[in-house]
Amino acid sequence: MKKIRDKIEHHIWCADRKWKALPEKRQRYFTKLFFTGYAVLTLLVLVSVVISTGNKTNTMLIDHIRTISDRSSVEKVANDNHTNVPLKK
Repeated sequence: MKKIRDKIEHHIWCADRKWKALPEKRQRYFTKLFFTGYAVLTLLVLVSVVISTGNKTNTMLIDHIRTISDRSSVEKVANDNHTNVPLKK
């Protein structure tokens, strides 16, 4: 676990060193670019949520809850039916 943490810290340190080596103008440009991408992605998600919830055909299907024991009993019946079927020759 310590090796993983050390590797992560090393990568963070290298990335920070590269970031600080960039000129200030370039840092501002990248910051604006990343923020713009984040804002566009946020707007797309919000629009998608509004469209999907505003859809009139958006319905929820309510069905009985099936448990593991129900599935195993259904599978047993299905397997029993397959073993008792006579083979055609």
